[in-house]
Amino acid sequence: MGDCHYLEGNVRAERRVEYAKGLLDQIGLGADRLEMHLISSAMGREFAETTVEMTERMKQLGPSPLRRRGNEK
Repeated sequence: MGDCHYLEGNVRAERRVEYAKGLLDQIGLGADRLEMHLISSAMGREFAETTVEMTERMKQLGPSPLRRRGNEK
């Protein structure tokens, strides 16, 4: 890490993502709905593969558990 030519932005971003994942777990949404991948503009194949993998994960996780909880009457 820290390899970004924008100095330490990727390191700070990773810390923020980890913090946000903790918040998602706290509110019942689940940290597994958020990921961070360091992919450069020259890594088109990796971007496509990561996008497909994350889309499949979202399909497996299903709709937001918060939406279901909010619709109960």
